[in-house]
Amino acid sequence: MNPPRRATRDPLKGATPAARQSRFRGVSRFCFGVLTLTLSQLALAQSQPWHEVGREATPAEIKAWDIDVRPDFKGLPKGEGSVALGEKVWEAQCASCHGSFGESNEVFTPIVGGTTKADIERGRVKNLEPGNTFPQRTTLMKVATVSTLWDYINRAMPWNAPKTLKTEEVYGVLAYILHLGDIVPADFTLSDQNIAEVQKRMPNRNGMVFHEPLWKASGKGDAKNVACMKDCPTEAQVRSSLPDFARDAHGNIQEQNRVVGPVRGADTTKPPPKGPVGSVPPPAPVVVAAAPAATPGAVDVKALLTANGCTACHGISNKIVGPGFTEILAKHKGKADLETYLAGKIKSGGGGVYGAVPMPPQPQLKDAEALAIARWIAGGPR
Repeated sequence: MNPPRRATRDPLKGATPAARQSRFRGVSRFCFGVLTLTLSQLALAQSQPWHEVGREATPAEIKAWDIDVRPDFKGLPKGEGSVALGEKVWEAQCASCHGSFGESNEVFTPIVGGTTKADIERGRVKNLEPGNTFPQRTTLMKVATVSTLWDYINRAMPWNAPKTLKTEEVYGVLAYILHLGDIVPADFTLSDQNIAEVQKRMPNRNGMVFHEPLWKASGKGDAKNVACMKDCPTEAQVRSSLPDFARDAHGNIQEQNRVVGPVRGADTTKPPPKGPVGSVPPPAPVVVAAAPAATPGAVDVKALLTANGCTACHGISNKIVGPGFTEILAKHKGKADLETYLAGKIKSGGGGVYGAVPMPPQPQLKDAEALAIARWIAGGPR
């Protein structure tokens, strides 16, 4: 037998007018509050047009960029690398720019030199003091913290392929540099466990100067002067300019700037201006022709050159560190196996053909990619 149904009572039925009015007032206040909150959120969104742009970075994305190493070694990854390993990596990927013993070449300043055992003992490089006539400042003379070297090698080296060194290779390369400076012995293995002890032997570890006005906003400046407000010079002079060999080394700068807004790049295919900016009529805008449609399966050579750091050392027709591509063609033009020869040089590197600066090998390139670059050079780079 089914149980008797219980009658449901309308909460408002039979209620007094005052009670009904109180309940309606509560509902209306709630609705008004929701409406007010919605309108305020809408106004906030309209006042922050960037609110819907982009998204928060994921932990993995943050971790990929969070690679800095501080002087207290926070951020230093666990690992180790020996002087012997560093020497192998150095000869393969570093010596072409920095020399086999850190003496560098005519382009880069030396990394090693100018420090003594006495400097290591006191933590201050004698050759940096006033009155000394040491010919130039090397990296080990200037740098105060070993973490700076680790961080820079890890994020920026090698020049043509930054961030490609493994952790143990970074430790090894740094150990090799420290050995060249007599800071660690030849059989030393640098690691995250002993790097703090190595810091105590850095030749210029006590060379950093604390200047309060540069660190504290409330500090007083080290210079006091009054702005010139009368008899000011009216003739402007050009104080700096690019050298001729570097002016068009990376293509026409004007083509690499937006055509809107105040930024305008110089037309580097033409000689530099004789007077200050604005003293001559502006050059006509450069119209860049649309690139022809790429052939299916064709290799984008210029993208290859950029991705592999080739344009950091070679201009189209200008020498930067190495010869320009047109100079390479002019030197070897007429060679029967030119494309094969150039492809082999690109992959294996070499030196002595264009001076004292050797070219590092490019083993990361596929044979087809190296041959495509060689074919582009042989056909007349442009």
